[in-house]
Parts: sequence; structure tokens; C-alpha cells
Amino acid sequence: MRQAGRVVAEMHAAIRAAIRPGVTTAALDRIGRDVIERRGARSNFLGYGYPPFPGVICASPNDVIVHGVPGPYRLAEGDIISIDCGAIIEGWHGDAAFTVGVGRIDPEAERLIAVTEASLAAGIRAMVPGGRLSDIGSAVQSVVEAAGFSVVREYTGHGIGTAMHEAPDVPNWGRPGKGRRLGSGQTYAVEPMVCAGGPEAKVLQDQWTVATVDGRLAAHTEHTIAITDHGPEILTLP
Repeated sequence: MRQAGRVVAEMHAAIRAAIRPGVTTAALDRIGRDVIERRGARSNFLGYGYPPFPGVICASPNDVIVHGVPGPYRLAEGDIISIDCGAIIEGWHGDAAFTVGVGRIDPEAERLIAVTEASLAAGIRAMVPGGRLSDIGSAVQSVVEAAGFSVVREYTGHGIGTAMHEAPDVPNWGRPGKGRRLGSGQTYAVEPMVCAGGPEAKVLQDQWTVATVDGRLAAHTEHTIAITDHGPEILTLP
């Protein structure tokens, strides 16, 4: 999983470097495909679900929360874009996401991205042996709502290992001290999905893209994390 995580981190770095006004999300997908091929990995996104997902990345601009399909959309100055992608090495999975601004962005969009990243960091800090699963979501929710934003309820993080999505779900909300006891060797994908407005979400006609109902911005960030005897280890960092 560390090897798969490093491939995901390389995909992130290459795609981040290419994000600028005028670039299409399809072009970003091609960059992700190049990294996967070069590293001898497989995509856990391509062909997933029904209808089969057509890309190796999810590219979700502005009011799109998650699962945006890469295609002809051309990034514009002031957009924000979240990129979610994964990789498989020898049957083991990595999965991670980030949100970034395109050129100069609105200060409130900058704050949304910063709060989303801070909420993930808080959730990761809660991933210690002896804790409870709901401690993660409680930490995420506390950071998000203290900033005046909201967390999406319909979609969650998840266990990860020999499949991209394994039990249990990892909600981004809840009271602490509930659910499965956290232990060394467990691996989770934790992924706050944060809305500038209300948390309500809708699935668009392509049956994949999930957008905010109120049309306001959303941000998404994610890492694959292993719980160890010494605390959490992020597997999807370079």
C-alpha cells in the first residue's frame, strides 16, 4: 500500500503542476494515465461501478463535490478544482484527493480549501490505537462547522486495502467515542467533502457527477492512512 500510495502522490504532483487556465480536465486525466503506465500500476477508478467510470481521475470543478467526469471542461481563472485518483500495486490500493485554485481565486474559496485541509489533518490526528471510528468524523466536523461551512452527509470515507472501498464507512461527522475501536494495522481513506453553503448534494445526468444543490463551492481532500503503534502514517504522501 505504501508503493500504491507513492504512485498516487506522483499523480497528484504531476497534475497539480499542469493545472492552469485553459487546460481541460481530459488533459489532466491523460497526465494521470501516463504516471500509472510509467509506474506499472493499475487504476482503481477506470471502469469502476455502473455506468463504468471513464477516467483514472475524478475532476470536480467549483460546485462539483466529488466524482466529476474528466472531459472537455476547460479550467478558467478563479475556478477551484478537486482531483481524486488512485492506484493499485500488486493488488493493494491507494486513494487520495486534493483541491486547488486555478490562478487567482476568491479569498473565501481560499478559506474553504484551507479549512478542508485542516479538517483532514484533524481527522488524521484522531487515528490512534484505542480510539473509536467516530472520533475521526467528529474531529473533521468540528473544524468545518467552526469555520461556518458544512460537511456532506451522503458520501463518506472508507476502509481500503485489497479493494478500494472496504468496510467500514468513515463519516465526516458524528459524536466521538462511537463505533469500531481503532487498532494498529487498520487502513482507511479519510476524505472530508466540505461545502461553502448547505450540505445537500445532487447527482447529475451522467450518473456520476455529484454537485451542491445550492450551486455554491465545494472542496474535497483525502489521504490513505495506516494506523500504527506510533500513530497514523499517511501512505499517499511522496
